Amino acid sequence: MPLASLPGPFSGLWRLGPVTVHWYAVCVVAGILALLWIAERRYRAVGGRPWLIVDLAVLAVPVGLLTARIYRVLIDFHQYFGAGKDWVGVLRIWDGGFGLPGAAVGGVAVISLWCTRRGVATGPVLAAAAPGIAVGAGVSLVGNWFSETLYGPPSTVPWSVPIAPGSRIAGYQDFGTFQPLFAYEALWDVAVGIVLVFLIRRLNLTGDRAVAICAGGYAFGVLSAGSFAVIGAAQESGFIIKQVAAFAVLAGAVAYVYVTRTKLGPEPLTAAPKRTRVAAGGQADPDLSPNASRTAGEAWAAKRSSRSHDNISEPTDISGTSRREAT
Repeated sequence: MPLASLPGPFSGLWRLGPVTVHWYAVCVVAGILALLWIAERRYRAVGGRPWLIVDLAVLAVPVGLLTARIYRVLIDFHQYFGAGKDWVGVLRIWDGGFGLPGAAVGGVAVISLWCTRRGVATGPVLAAAAPGIAVGAGVSLVGNWFSETLYGPPSTVPWSVPIAPGSRIAGYQDFGTFQPLFAYEALWDVAVGIVLVFLIRRLNLTGDRAVAICAGGYAFGVLSAGSFAVIGAAQESGFIIKQVAAFAVLAGAVAYVYVTRTKLGPEPLTAAPKRTRVAAGGQADPDLSPNASRTAGEAWAAKRSSRSHDNISEPTDISGTSRREAT
């Protein structure tokens, strides 16, 4: 045991009467709340409707958690299925087991579908959420401290983390402290979120490009942390798949950002209407988006003013005869 190291987790459980709370799950929830708080504030700052992000999260968060778990199970398939394995472990999410790439795919898909159906422009929503995704991922990674997962080789540096004997990789039972890969990735993800805020403002990034940079930054962090990893016999295939997937995400993100290099913001808050209805007088009256933002409010006021102007009659004199007739 080194003279100085990070403290070990005091317990992975928190008991509230008959209810048992897992600290890993608490960290995941904290990451989601951080994401929503950042995205909500950023979306309001550009004139978006208040609480739209929260309304969207009611559907996006459950789907994102589901796809995140599916991704992790596919990556670590050998840990749950096969001879001598217990598939029920798929349901024990409190032991660790969410993958941000899976959450991002499911979440972005829901955002796109939800915004399309509601007439809300997807770009500003994604631009508001991208930094929050990175920061939220960093907060969630702290859960690996409680589950004693995502650690590297044995180490005696002052910031090494103690791992209990039952959680150590086979062949490393005689070592007490290890490199805290979860901390490296968490700090990197938070840094990516902070840099994204600057880049979105400085380079007028559109929402899709902001998400691409977020994904590329996350993948680069995974690849960098992977260079410290200890590959045990039980996790070798999953580790390799995870690294290959991170490399593919990084390459795809770089390619996308380059191909769309001429695409600049800011983007409108409302999506272009797909159809219009014919109002009185034969004029097209476009449906307004439910995104009750400043832009939508101004459009409504302009339309109301135009209709009021059309109803004004010609001025008359005291006798009730119009000035045109008197002339």
